[in-house]
Amino acid sequence: MFDNKSILITGGTGSFGKRFIKHILSQYNPKRVIVFSRDELKQFEMQQDFKHPAMRYFIGNVRDKERIITGMRGVDYVIHAAALKQVPAAEYNPMECIKTNILGAQNVIDAAIEANVKRVIALSTDKAANPVNLYGATKLASDKLFVAANNIAGATGPRFSVVRYGNVVGSRGSVVPFFKQKLADGLKLLPVTHPAMTRFWLPLQQGVEFVVKNFSRMQGGEIFVPKIPSVQILDLVEALSGTRDHDVVGIRPGEKMHEIMVPEEVAHQTIEFDDHYVITPAISFFDKELDYFTNKLGETGQKVAEDFEYHSGTNPDFLSVNELVELDIVADY
Repeated sequence: MFDNKSILITGGTGSFGKRFIKHILSQYNPKRVIVFSRDELKQFEMQQDFKHPAMRYFIGNVRDKERIITGMRGVDYVIHAAALKQVPAAEYNPMECIKTNILGAQNVIDAAIEANVKRVIALSTDKAANPVNLYGATKLASDKLFVAANNIAGATGPRFSVVRYGNVVGSRGSVVPFFKQKLADGLKLLPVTHPAMTRFWLPLQQGVEFVVKNFSRMQGGEIFVPKIPSVQILDLVEALSGTRDHDVVGIRPGEKMHEIMVPEEVAHQTIEFDDHYVITPAISFFDKELDYFTNKLGETGQKVAEDFEYHSGTNPDFLSVNELVELDIVADY
């Protein structure tokens, strides 16, 4: 799909962007891979690691629509990964989060339509499901914008879809590298916000592969959610430190006890496939009737139960301490 194609990724210097680009360059022969981000130092550092002739770097901010339009000229596929993601920071700086995560999302949509790209996937978060914090509320708004963009683009314009998942293991700011650094600094008790907390478990490479596959699956308007296991925070503490002893530091502003990726309120819109769920649009598209039960790869799904909810605390699949140890998380992330 990506051979001889041009791909642009906003926020491309982040953990996801770097792993995605590494995957694309190893599996395909792209014409151009464009990193669109605002940090010149991180772009410089990436240039030392990625010396492929297809690589391009654009300094820019998703708040600047004209700059995004320039970056998208001749682009076939877009991944929108740029966002302000730190929950406490968003609580204290709400308007900055809104400018990047909502207004920036609309700028990406407008630029993609003007540049007539083929497909766009926006990365979302569990926090957009029943949001209790400002970051989640902005990402919910962003998700709605990308779904509705399929109407704005019309029959011949770009197709837009969303990929939603929880914390990515090993990504910048996630709990595993945070815990590892604390242990490396000699801390005896790892800081835990609440001992009953649960999280979904998605390795970074798996997240990249899920996004790549959804470019082939998508028809436009879907929110794709992967089927993944959950972890108990104290099981993770034990796997990393060898003990369940910990220091309770309290839940941070806007933080959830558990992750929800498919709320019960949208169960009537949700289709289950072998390895993922699809939340279908709540709105009708004027240009065509889409059958979301069969995707572009020919995979078929079925409706979930009316009371279905995809919740990290009630997920039937949990990783044990031994399974976490066998994953060699200390070495790999």
